[in-house]
Amino acid sequence: MKESPLRGNLKDHTLPFVLVRLNRERATGTLRVSTDLFTKKLYLNSGIVIFASSSYEDDRLGEMLLKSGKINLQQYKRSVELLKTTDKRQGAILVELGYLSPKDLFRGVKYQVKEIIYSLFQLENGDFEFLPDEVPAEEVITLKLGMGKLIYEGIKRIDNWTTIQRAMPEMNTRLQLSSDPKSLFQEVELRSEDKETLSLVDGTTIEEILNESSSGSFEALKTLYALYSIGILEVADASKESISISIEELTKETNNEETDFIREVNGLFSRLDSLNPYDLLGVKRESSSAEIKKSYYRLAKKFHPDRYFTSEYEGLKSKLTTLFDTITKAYNSIKNGSSAGETATTILRTNEDEMTKQQKQARAYEQYKRGLYELKAGNAWQASEAFRWATRLDPKNARYWSHLSLSLSNIPKRLKEAEATLHQAIRLDPFNAGHYANLGSIYMKAGLKKRAKAQFEKALSFDPKNETALRGIADVGNIE
Repeated sequence: MKESPLRGNLKDHTLPFVLVRLNRERATGTLRVSTDLFTKKLYLNSGIVIFASSSYEDDRLGEMLLKSGKINLQQYKRSVELLKTTDKRQGAILVELGYLSPKDLFRGVKYQVKEIIYSLFQLENGDFEFLPDEVPAEEVITLKLGMGKLIYEGIKRIDNWTTIQRAMPEMNTRLQLSSDPKSLFQEVELRSEDKETLSLVDGTTIEEILNESSSGSFEALKTLYALYSIGILEVADASKESISISIEELTKETNNEETDFIREVNGLFSRLDSLNPYDLLGVKRESSSAEIKKSYYRLAKKFHPDRYFTSEYEGLKSKLTTLFDTITKAYNSIKNGSSAGETATTILRTNEDEMTKQQKQARAYEQYKRGLYELKAGNAWQASEAFRWATRLDPKNARYWSHLSLSLSNIPKRLKEAEATLHQAIRLDPFNAGHYANLGSIYMKAGLKKRAKAQFEKALSFDPKNETALRGIADVGNIE
């Protein structure tokens, strides 16, 4: 599959392949697509599309709701009148007028965002550019939709045979299931006719599949293109490792109860430091390579990061990402004979040297969010491990050092380390009042009131309204 650049034209580099690359690199930023008529933007966080916007008039919320029958023409006109005379958004106006419930508005905005995204798949010509780290400044409704699902549905909207045929390999090409579990086990809800098409991928050519599929050649081509784009299918290559999984196993839905699954994720995650690669994969050292591979594929499917999208559990995404990466590294280390004396975690950290800067920053942000979740839950020790991991991956991010210090300050006998860590945050961001206020709080815990007062005063010199510093000054009292 040809590597897609981060700038170009969609006639040369298709949208699915651009999105797959951004997803693979766990990129954060904005993908801007422009034509003579409009500019549309897809906002990504760690490789996942979370929001979309458009300058095209027909993509506005009111028009979308009108076309989908959620509001009528009279209601639409009334909301537009008020939109011109107030600073309120059209959605808020529709709710205030009683035309929509807050829940209906939420669903309407999600529908609008999805339609903007799907419309881009039908573009045959348009300039695109990815702008790293550029994300919406305002609060937006965040989609929870895996990249595989998004691309699959987007491609199903395409109605141009030539567009799809050009993006696919030659008709006499044979396809096979991907040898990469991260691609293979993406969460995609295949329709029954698409499962039937997928089942035909068994040593046959693309042309033969199109002729045999009961869904028709065009629908079958769209299915193959969708699965090929996201990496579930790849060009057959005898030199690649064979896949020991059937189509039935691949498409079978996992039926774990969410509570039990989350408990299992947390339990396995907490034991990573003590497990060797064989323990992690649940195999013995004398197990055959076929047994080890089978266990690896089972765990890769079970703990695939796409499982995050079906759950509201806040810390699940980062834990699944770490588990999946660790399981993969453990399998590769066993296969390569380099696992002796190592734990699953040390293997994962060793391989971080191979990551790009963008991948490290994305992984660091995932660990940072996990740390916030653990800190909020009162798990200071686990929070400190997550924040420490984030600082190692992205050592120039002062926020990560600051939160590592905060978590350490809540662990007995770790105040000295918390102080040193916060000094690192200050070196990186010397004009941040919060850092000095937090340092003052550390000194207060240590009983060093004069030092604490000096730091609180310094914080107030940068931000006279800093609440932590104001409370700290009041607690210190009058010190000569």
